[in-house]
Amino acid sequence: MALLKAREAVMSRFRPTLHAHDLTEQQWRVLRALTTAEEFRAGELARVSSISMPSLSRILRALEKRALIQRGVEDKDLRAAQISITASGRELIALIAPHSERRYAEITTAFGEDRLATLYGLLDELAACLNDGAEAPPEDEE
Repeated sequence: MALLKAREAVMSRFRPTLHAHDLTEQQWRVLRALTTAEEFRAGELARVSSISMPSLSRILRALEKRALIQRGVEDKDLRAAQISITASGRELIALIAPHSERRYAEITTAFGEDRLATLYGLLDELAACLNDGAEAPPEDEE
């Protein structure tokens, strides 16, 4: 319950901006993940964004409908889609990012930079311990 309360307290700072741009938290995670590489296969995108494949499929359809992402075909496997962010998706990220950065700065100021760094480290250790070094299966969130 303590982890959920903390997550809710943090996310309550970000939701208004996401909702103002008609994005869910999960859609935002997917878009942000897509900025870290040129493209992803769906399974890898699900892993890095901690979203289950069924939820990711719904999210991708919604983002594709808004032209924020695109799906391409992998040369070696015609069944495997390569997912990438579009120019419109990057523009949306650029529009929201300053708001997001301000929220992170507020959280850092309120909690303390050293304490936040310690918390991140402890959370990474907890995840590694519980996953025995493996990634946990993503949760269904939508």
